[in-house]
Amino acid sequence: MTDVVIAGIGQTPVGEHWDRSLHNLAVEAIREALKDSGGLNPQALFVGNMLAPNLSNQAHLGALIADYANLTGIEAVTVEASGASGGAALRQGYLAIASGMADVALVVGVEKFTDKIGSEVEEATATESDADYESIHGMTITAQAALLMQRYMHDNNVPENGFAGFALTAHANGVANKNAAFRKAIKAEMYAKSEIVSDPLKVFDMAPHLDGAAALVLTRRELVPSNGHASRQLVRIAGSAASSDTLALHDRKDMLYFDTAQLSAGKAMKQAGVILSQIDFFEYHDIFNIYAALQLEAVGFAIKGKGWNLAEDGSIGLKGKIPCATMGGMKARGFAGGASGVYQAVEAVTQLRGQAEANQVAGAKYGLIQSLGGPASTAVSHILQKLD
Repeated sequence: MTDVVIAGIGQTPVGEHWDRSLHNLAVEAIREALKDSGGLNPQALFVGNMLAPNLSNQAHLGALIADYANLTGIEAVTVEASGASGGAALRQGYLAIASGMADVALVVGVEKFTDKIGSEVEEATATESDADYESIHGMTITAQAALLMQRYMHDNNVPENGFAGFALTAHANGVANKNAAFRKAIKAEMYAKSEIVSDPLKVFDMAPHLDGAAALVLTRRELVPSNGHASRQLVRIAGSAASSDTLALHDRKDMLYFDTAQLSAGKAMKQAGVILSQIDFFEYHDIFNIYAALQLEAVGFAIKGKGWNLAEDGSIGLKGKIPCATMGGMKARGFAGGASGVYQAVEAVTQLRGQAEANQVAGAKYGLIQSLGGPASTAVSHILQKLD
């Protein structure tokens, strides 16, 4: 298969963008990515979005964003896979280039949570669960994560504040990320005193829902312009895979094991020809800290029931055994819905280009990024590689 490289990256700061539209955010990220690529012209646009029809009263985002980005005439579609929408859009862009159906593909993830407030947001996010058996009974995604966390803590004798390390790491890494919504480190005491949202889930155990857009330009290696930033340090998509599981948690054999995270990461690593010990950093889907722990276990960085220990002992810090959430993750950057997987890719490219400054993982050559839809009902994994 042809080498698919990321030739351009762009992103907006994540935050409460009350005064900006969905397409306005997307176009800003797109223009930055196209400029970074050296002016490549895409033939296809893949838009990752989670809830625009519910929150922004807007569907048909492919045509909408192509129009405002002055790209009418190209193929343009929306990709939806709940919180994994951005990762799924990246996979579609990858497949378009790898198959030879396009020379240049543009991937943009965009979300606007602040178009609605309160119960309307809860109602919208509940659509990612099973409508007939979960959300119709009042089960929210937050309550669901709390139940998973409660069971995990019970089964594995996790102390009350055993998940603090995930929040402390994310917020420490977010300080130097100019596009993160929260750029202040927290202490263990602050975590311990934080408000309970849904027992045992604390405020610092979950990522805030915010607005943002991130974009990528994909092409074949030989088509990268010499005037683009990517030409100085090429980053290749060495592996790409996706997997699905039951939508309802009660239909699974083991609710505390994310099969899709294991399957998609394993397939992506096999395609890339790498083993776990070669992965230099991991951008997990930390919308909830319990999800991060379960991903660490499913991917193989920790044995079952011990993922939380990696956060407690500092193994996931920038200088730890496996650096995670290197630019703050969803916890400090903010969870921008369908844009989150694209933000992960932008941040991973920044690492592999050696441009992460204070957050740089020394000698990074391979990065694993993984996006989840719901509690891993969908998982999309990519291995990004720094090319010599």
